[in-house]
Amino acid sequence: MSEEKKIIIDEDWKSQVAAEKEAAQQQTTTSEPQTPATGQASASGTPADPPLPPASFGMLLSSLATEAMMAMGHFPHPLTGETTPHREQAKYLIDTIDMLRMKTKGNLSADESAAVEDVLHQLRMAFVTNPAPPQTPAGKFSAES
Repeated sequence: MSEEKKIIIDEDWKSQVAAEKEAAQQQTTTSEPQTPATGQASASGTPADPPLPPASFGMLLSSLATEAMMAMGHFPHPLTGETTPHREQAKYLIDTIDMLRMKTKGNLSADESAAVEDVLHQLRMAFVTNPAPPQTPAGKFSAES
């Protein structure tokens, strides 16, 4: 008596999984907030942030140099609009760029090395040609005057 066993293959699960996957995909796309295009206002009325450039050594160098120039008072701070010199901060940023130059020596391309040297030279010249604010002797300004 050889009974042949009947094998039942349930292929319905494939269509069920596909339907669940599609439903999940539609749910995630409708639940994610749509980002407005660059420069357009978002739903709250504030302008959208511009897309950030790719991270690179050049962008880091440019960012540090810009901060140093701002700290020297060469252009206003973007948030406050003030051009208040902070010489210690400028010196710190110039020293930071110099430290990066020393730590990355031999690992930069020729263009990157030249850019670091050029930026350092320009920042140092701007620092020494930008006079320090006059120092007020202690006790000159009192609450009585």
